[in-house]
Amino acid sequence: MTNHLNNLQLIPSGAAAGAEIRGIDVSQAIDAPTFAAIDAAFNEHGVIFFRDQDITPRQHAEFSARFGELEVNFNSDHYGLQDVPEIFAIGNVEQDGRANALKGVGQTWHSDMCYAANPPRATMLYALEIPQLQGLTTGDTCFANTALAWDTLPQQMRSYIDGRQGVFDFTRRQRSRPVSAETVAMYPPVRHPIVRRHPYSDRQCLYVMADDCTGIEGIDETQARALIIALASHILRPEHIYRHKWRQGDLLMWDNCTVQHKALADYDAPQRRLLHRTTMAGPAPR
Repeated sequence: MTNHLNNLQLIPSGAAAGAEIRGIDVSQAIDAPTFAAIDAAFNEHGVIFFRDQDITPRQHAEFSARFGELEVNFNSDHYGLQDVPEIFAIGNVEQDGRANALKGVGQTWHSDMCYAANPPRATMLYALEIPQLQGLTTGDTCFANTALAWDTLPQQMRSYIDGRQGVFDFTRRQRSRPVSAETVAMYPPVRHPIVRRHPYSDRQCLYVMADDCTGIEGIDETQARALIIALASHILRPEHIYRHKWRQGDLLMWDNCTVQHKALADYDAPQRRLLHRTTMAGPAPR
């Protein structure tokens, strides 16, 4: 069976980002016009998701690869799937007392791998287990629309920051969890525009995170830190946020230029959370 364009329904979330795509079975073939519509929706809404999917890891990887070359994340060294290393597991599940998924990830606001010279275009998660407490679903993920945050900045601030470069330092991640010296060596400090142009829509997006952006070129350290905090706080205004309530079988992806995200840590064992993650390469920030 092949998915066709006339089956696709696009349902915007009504919030600052996010749209559900209905009528598509990702386990089946998707023809070129249908995929083009999915890709366009992704570029417009920053977050898209498909409910009630039943896919294998290989199908997950093959669908992801249509959005960009798959990257093997360094976390796959410990949590990657044996047969599909492009996928690694995140969550709190254990087997025989040993964690077989990366726990506690993404609990601060960030854009994936902003510390890399070439950050990924997109990240995709497939929900295998979602925590519930007495029928209450927990473990939501929040997304902040950085394009909308740029649009709502005062013109004076826009003029002040446009064209400036931010410094992004991977070693800041060691504050939350240990990272090997070999991994740190892979990611020396890099510089990216703090006002990025989206590679497909050309929209301007704020690219500033309180934890990962450690400086701004041409501004002294104290002033730069104050500016970083002010911009990061502006991005996180309530009107810029979409909060996704997960269901088992959700396949969700986000654009690492258009949105930042944060996983809510409002659950713990014996409530179980398990998702499979892929990462898709994209062009260098500009």
